Amino acid sequence: MTRAAREAVADGFARWANPSSPHAEGRAARRLVEDARADVAAAYGWGQEVLLTAGASESLAIALGRSMVERCFVSAVEHDAVLRASGAASVMPVDAAGHVVLPDLAGPRALVAVQWANSETGVRQPIAALAEAVHGAGHLLLVDAAQMPAGMGEDVAEHADFVALSAHKRGGPPGIGALLVRDLATLLPTGGQERGYRPGTENMPAAIGYAAALREAEPDHTALRAHLDDAVRRSGGIVVAEDSARHPAIGAYRMPGVPAAAQLIRFDSGGIAVSAGSACASGSLKPSHVLAALGWREEAAREVVRVSFGRTTTREEVDAFIAAWRGIARGRA
Repeated sequence: MTRAAREAVADGFARWANPSSPHAEGRAARRLVEDARADVAAAYGWGQEVLLTAGASESLAIALGRSMVERCFVSAVEHDAVLRASGAASVMPVDAAGHVVLPDLAGPRALVAVQWANSETGVRQPIAALAEAVHGAGHLLLVDAAQMPAGMGEDVAEHADFVALSAHKRGGPPGIGALLVRDLATLLPTGGQERGYRPGTENMPAAIGYAAALREAEPDHTALRAHLDDAVRRSGGIVVAEDSARHPAIGAYRMPGVPAAAQLIRFDSGGIAVSAGSACASGSLKPSHVLAALGWREEAAREVVRVSFGRTTTREEVDAFIAAWRGIARGRA
């Protein structure tokens, strides 16, 4: 969490009152929530509705469970939160580059769910092109943009009908996110908060912490990730989906001959946190449904680790990872 976000959350707790209360303190808390809502909209260039939620998972569940459609399509590389919430949705395959292959979309109105960038490989979807096909068939587009830095999603803001966001992925506090909604008439209301689309009491401290984090510019790690890609290749490693447009701060890498579990132990002993499988957190060892969808054999997929950069990641830290990678690779025989 950024310093500004921590300070905002602390200030929010010091000033907390129920934002739904009619007294002066409640009205002041309400004003803070609404200001935070406006800041989220501005950060993402969104001119329509913003529903504050408990995080991207809840945002996805709301869109997938309450959008006014008769069926859903989700891609084979979606986050577990989408796969859990989508029920009997039809699964769309991806090609070897990780890009969604749309099926025949003829039929009743549907919600089509895709990612801005995959949380494991970093592969970005061509949102504008997908939206053209989805809207041309009369359907709605949901974009999981939990990994999307503010200011990088012009195509998402222009074309998506629903956008799921996460605060903690952007330096904000855990336990809050947002669902951007183009037209509330496409969503079934429930609950007494958030325009009637969510139950419970608003988390004002977290909301203003989220807004504070979004006001801080995020670094562009494109060159840093390219430096890591190059070092991995030079060390005999394989960059997953290296020819695809990818998130500037996420990469997945295979070290042939060394299981990811062994890599994790070695990296962790050196104070370097990586993850494997379908993780968004260090230490997961589940087989990767994402790599399977890209056509990877399980044996090869089990040699892949995921690396992500934080806001403060430095060239020196990446070089330390590269040195550790090379040391592990040299000892694989």
